Amino acid sequence: MKAVPEGRAILCDVTEFGRIPEIVAQTEVDHGPVNVLINNAGYGHEGVLEESPLEEMRRQFDVNVFGAVAVAKAFLPRFRERRRGFIVNVTSMGGMITMPGIAYYCGSKFALQGISLVMRAEMAPFGVHVTALCPGSFCTDWAGRSMVCSERTIADYDALFDPIRTARQEKSGKQLGDPERLAEAVLTLVESDNPPPQLLMGSDALGFVSDRIAALQQEIEAWKALTVSTDG
Repeated sequence: MKAVPEGRAILCDVTEFGRIPEIVAQTEVDHGPVNVLINNAGYGHEGVLEESPLEEMRRQFDVNVFGAVAVAKAFLPRFRERRRGFIVNVTSMGGMITMPGIAYYCGSKFALQGISLVMRAEMAPFGVHVTALCPGSFCTDWAGRSMVCSERTIADYDALFDPIRTARQEKSGKQLGDPERLAEAVLTLVESDNPPPQLLMGSDALGFVSDRIAALQQEIEAWKALTVSTDG
């Protein structure tokens, strides 16, 4: 039986941006070079856009975007100098599609999705892989105690949003996605010599994103004449 490496936990708040480089440096001193970064820190925010305070958006982006980028940036020079490494930035199907009530979350994941694609292009010449991992709904606590929910204050949104919140709460802990199978899939991903720019995880992510791509293509075709009319 193959021995399982011992895990080591290091407490780190990814929004303490100044501490991250020293934590990464000390980790490599204590345990040797890191070859794979799974950038998974993040949380969900739920709330109607008009009702959600900007401070909640700022916190969402601090964790989901700035925190993830700060951790990646601490590893980039090390991976570049060693001419090897793999960064998996965990985004979401919410970084490729949108749903009412999670504007701040989708915005943060769209941002990380785009940054990941640029990071991939910039690091490719140095033999460093970057993939955005885009999970659908998995059986975690994302929609439970981990989620920040803005207070409901405007009755006009009740008919649209209340059923969405209720459905999400009822589904929490019963999602189709299996976190252990996702972990196994990530191990397969990081062993690949030619990983994709982004990788959907879960049948719901596959369905929703495929539908969005098809609708986007229809939108492009429907408005093509106006699109090209701006050429000089």
